Amino acid sequence: MNIAAARAAQRLPGLRRVPLARLVLLGELAMLAKLHFERLSPAERRRLVLLIRNARGWPQNLSEREQRELKKLVAKVEPKALANEAVERFTPLVGRR
Repeated sequence: MNIAAARAAQRLPGLRRVPLARLVLLGELAMLAKLHFERLSPAERRRLVLLIRNARGWPQNLSEREQRELKKLVAKVEPKALANEAVERFTPLVGRR
């Protein structure tokens, strides 16, 4: 683990100032997000990325049809469930039984 962190720090200069615990948490969050993203088929994933790229941060840049499609794809990823799982995993003693 330390070797991997050291190699990553060499490639990303600002990474040395980030505590290892935060990196582990970010990694866990990325893995959790990946699980939710994989709920989409490969074609849906490509389409979602394309719509987000075309929106350039503003859903108004998309047609109404594209906006509806984007909402449908995002809903399939279940962002609320992702947020709940992240809170449950990273908040000590909350929601754990």
